[in-house]
Amino acid sequence: MEYQYPMELDWSTEEIVDSIAFFEAVEMAYETGIMREEFMRRYRRFKEIVPSIAGEKKICGEFEEVSGYSSYRAVKAAKAAQEGTKIKL
Repeated sequence: MEYQYPMELDWSTEEIVDSIAFFEAVEMAYETGIMREEFMRRYRRFKEIVPSIAGEKKICGEFEEVSGYSSYRAVKAAKAAQEGTKIKL
């Protein structure tokens, strides 16, 4: 797919790279699957960058709009999954 990942203008290069890594994890959860631990590691880093719930909803909503992939559903599935399992939506 060809689309731009959502980001804030005041993010550092590292924050941009890490947030893209989270969105790639969401894509993997839908397309090929991703291990729960790896997904949660990327999500925790994303939450360091976007700590507020409102900010998360905004950025993830923008991502869902352009990609069709729900970050909320992927996070919910990861939280419900047991350690050592692969998340596949």
